[in-house]
Amino acid sequence: MALKEIIAVTQADLRANPDQAVATFAADSRQVEGLRSETKIRQFSLTVDEPPSLGGTDAGPNPVELVLAALATCQEITYRAYATALGIPLDSVSVKLEGSLDLRGFFAVKDDVRAGFNQVRGVVNLKSSAQAADLAKLKEVVDAHCPVLDILRAPVPVNLKLETAGSAEAA
Repeated sequence: MALKEIIAVTQADLRANPDQAVATFAADSRQVEGLRSETKIRQFSLTVDEPPSLGGTDAGPNPVELVLAALATCQEITYRAYATALGIPLDSVSVKLEGSLDLRGFFAVKDDVRAGFNQVRGVVNLKSSAQAADLAKLKEVVDAHCPVLDILRAPVPVNLKLETAGSAEAA
């Protein structure tokens, strides 16, 4: 089935069955050595590590780099999906991002410095024969519907509980 048809069928199904619209995604991660972790996402495995300058062995991207990769690829996917759905020609899409964070937050050097990115900036590059107005409208639609952009722009409730095994209190 072509992408345009998948989008149309899925939109129709979600309109008809809004009670079935929630999709759950999962990741399972375990630290294996030093700062290196192995993460399982569906049938995929991903190594996550820090560069040597931050105490790792550089066996894979670090978590904040994965956030940038998630945003970049989500933008690309969302541009492709909406360009297809709206009939806007799109030969290619690519995204380059960088984020700045103040390491004093992560290393607990200064309490009023956040641990995460202070800013993310980048460029979306489109190759298209479409009119500038159509591409501006496409950007507006993409920015309104890109899941990772939404996650980064708006607070998301996160509930992390601690389970312990082998501690004196757990015994």
